[in-house]
Amino acid sequence: MNENTIWIIDDDDSIRWVLEKALKQAGYYVHAFESADEVLSLLGKDTTLTPNAIISDIKMPGTDGIAMLQTLHGSHPQTPILIMTAYSDIDSTVSAFDSGAFDYIAKPFDIDTVLEQVSRACVPAPGAVGKHYVDDSDHPVLLGDSAAMQKVYNTIGRLSRSNATVLIGGESGTGKELIAQALHRHSLRKDQPFIALNMAAIPDDRMESELFGSEQSAGEEGTQVVAGRFEQANGGTLFLDEIGDMSLSLQTRLLRVLEDGQYYRVGGQVPVVSDVRIIAASHHLLAKRAEDGDFRGDLFHRLNVIRIDAPRLRDRREDIPRLLQHFLEQAAAQAKEPVKTFDKAFSEHVMALPWPGNVRELQNTAHWLTVMTGSRELKISDLPEALLTVPENLDSDWESAFRQWVVLKLQSGEHDLLGQATPAMEKILIQCALKQTDNKRQDAAHLLGWGRNTLTRKIKELGLD
Repeated sequence: MNENTIWIIDDDDSIRWVLEKALKQAGYYVHAFESADEVLSLLGKDTTLTPNAIISDIKMPGTDGIAMLQTLHGSHPQTPILIMTAYSDIDSTVSAFDSGAFDYIAKPFDIDTVLEQVSRACVPAPGAVGKHYVDDSDHPVLLGDSAAMQKVYNTIGRLSRSNATVLIGGESGTGKELIAQALHRHSLRKDQPFIALNMAAIPDDRMESELFGSEQSAGEEGTQVVAGRFEQANGGTLFLDEIGDMSLSLQTRLLRVLEDGQYYRVGGQVPVVSDVRIIAASHHLLAKRAEDGDFRGDLFHRLNVIRIDAPRLRDRREDIPRLLQHFLEQAAAQAKEPVKTFDKAFSEHVMALPWPGNVRELQNTAHWLTVMTGSRELKISDLPEALLTVPENLDSDWESAFRQWVVLKLQSGEHDLLGQATPAMEKILIQCALKQTDNKRQDAAHLLGWGRNTLTRKIKELGLD
């Protein structure tokens, strides 16, 4: 078949139409199918019939996308398959990559992003293999359907067969250790230990032996050996939380371990071989600390092989109701109390709060509400006093403020958000650019990346004359 042929599988007519139109405009030949069974039947009759890439939904009548993916991964292992679904969480992402998906598309999708993913799928990648995962529901899980969390899930998926060092950034309370645990559970080291150490919680004079262990003479009994965290994590993963608080002398020792693959216990004379994957985390901006000389630049680059940023709660406000419900159920089970519920007004209020303590603050609030509130259905007045009012200047980050506006509008059932937002944003951009250039339209157009004629047309359309 033509090298630019793409197959689309989805039982939703509108999804098929949008993707087919966009892909054809991009120069691809496209065939659309309503079910996975149609595709499996077609390929069963002619095994040489292979598109350049397949885009498939997960939830469909008959054979679902994951089952089809598993079948095709065995019979057509070189065909890239992009799995898409509106049911976007870490479990579905894990299942997709585990079954050999080339990539994962979360609905609603951005068509430009999908075109970029398809373009990458159309580049042959000999030797590409599927991801290997298991999920363990006994452990705390990452929750959220937001775009920010989808990015985290996808990174975890792509790293499942890698031993690469990972640096997790993000504010306190964003769940950096949960991300580290997920990286370990969905890796080839999943059956080996996961050892966590908070660098900020151990005094400097104890940290070296805590990490590397110690040896000391025990008289006639020989040498007494105390295993450190590196030894305990051998074969598995060592999570170094708040690594930005590590002393410079200890940073030097850690760098040597990462470079040489071995270390000495405190007081020891024989090197110990290290087979440990390092995942580090910090709420500090380590790049800035390295520039300032407070953190070794060479160690920073060793740790920063793969970076994951744990999103702030205010950057994923749409996840707050689901997270709150989860924490309320968790708190009720611990307190042996009925699970609290909340209405739309309560949901919108908590989504609008700043949550500087992030997910940890939300979890603590859920526990407080479970213990301190008598009624079964929560009202805004039941919240702690500090959370009763939404600050007027909620966030200096315009993206966060805009995201909050979008979420609240959607929650209110409003439509045509682009029709509201685009003119408002263009109006502000034009006014600011004209003010900056003393109303010189040519210069203002240059600042905005437009031509003068475009700016003039926009000024007229927006009534800014």
